[in-house]
Amino acid sequence: MSFLRRNRAAAVLLAAAVLCLALGVWRGETETVFRKAVNICMECIGLG
Repeated sequence: MSFLRRNRAAAVLLAAAVLCLALGVWRGETETVFRKAVNICMECIGLG
């Protein structure tokens, strides 16, 4: 419990990050992010 008392701000930020990740997965945004990442790699590196 002393860890949470000393690092309360870090614990709150970690919880907010996990919540945002879960919300994005729930909304189906992983496919959009992956598609954009693939397009950037194809344009910059020229693999396609």
